[in-house]
Amino acid sequence: MEKKLNKNKVLLGLSGGVDSTAAALLLQEKGYSVSGYYFDVTGNNSEGRREAGTLARQLGIELICEDVSSEFSAKIISDFCRGYCSGRTPNPCVICNPLIKFAKLLETADRTGAYYIATGHYSRLTKDEKSGLYYITRAANLKKDQSYMLYRLGQKVLSRLLLPLGDFESKDDIRMLVGQKGLHNAEKKDSQEICFLTDGQDHAGFIRAKGYTSPQGNFVDQSGRVLGRHEGIINYTVGQRKGLGIALGAPVYVTAINSEKNEVVLGKNEDLFTKKILCKDCFFTCAKPQDLDGKRVTAKIRYLAQPASATLHLAGDMAYVIFDEAQRAPAAGQSLVIYDGEKVLGGGFIV
Repeated sequence: MEKKLNKNKVLLGLSGGVDSTAAALLLQEKGYSVSGYYFDVTGNNSEGRREAGTLARQLGIELICEDVSSEFSAKIISDFCRGYCSGRTPNPCVICNPLIKFAKLLETADRTGAYYIATGHYSRLTKDEKSGLYYITRAANLKKDQSYMLYRLGQKVLSRLLLPLGDFESKDDIRMLVGQKGLHNAEKKDSQEICFLTDGQDHAGFIRAKGYTSPQGNFVDQSGRVLGRHEGIINYTVGQRKGLGIALGAPVYVTAINSEKNEVVLGKNEDLFTKKILCKDCFFTCAKPQDLDGKRVTAKIRYLAQPASATLHLAGDMAYVIFDEAQRAPAAGQSLVIYDGEKVLGGGFIV
């Protein structure tokens, strides 16, 4: 017999940071019965578990801890390592959110009888009353907006998701809220972007420590002429200028990475700009993505990019956009995320 879910119960992803703490406080203020969920991606993060446990006690809520390291390693870390080894620049958060983080939240909510799940992401949700579909929407705080990271979440998640921080315009207000409650982490610094890298650890060193190899190869120019030797393609990403270890008398940038030839292509800054960007493995929120073909949209080619005006085109299971103004350094493996105003329509991985 299927367990009945309680619409007054919320399972909140509780990391120990100020954002998830504020989310817990806001949910409690609205009368929800909140439980915390901490998932350990390394399997041995005793400090993280302790921090989350301390906060749960201060908040007066139950905390569920789960070791997800085996699945996280198989699905997220392996993709991260293989991505860099093949010349891509992956964003692990984009993949983790649908496959691990929100999947585990929903699974645990079902098991514990909570109807809602919640996180401390800076984003909002809207419901299209005509279609009944839920859409991720940009946060009021555009500097902190994380809608880009959530574009691959499906209706099963969105229909039960609460995002309490979406309407806050300032991170200072979040810290003030937590501080007023006397919680010790009000001034805790924001977490780094890639959760499985320790402070100061570079991604190339992490990948090598996992047993992956990335041999030296050639730097070449746009015509294929050899310019020098590189230290392995995992050390480079499109748009990079610093740390190349080569002096050519004028500034040069990584303009492409050819994993088949083990070559890193160097060129001028102007070589990095393009109007047409293709993506694969697309995910769209709407039921009929084909209806979006030819639609005027805005799109982002990386998390910190500003949305730029473009036209969306669909080609089978792929999509491409033609921007009104050329975009700088789109990197394979990053996501192209497509918006209709403030609403996320979907996106895919840049090829």
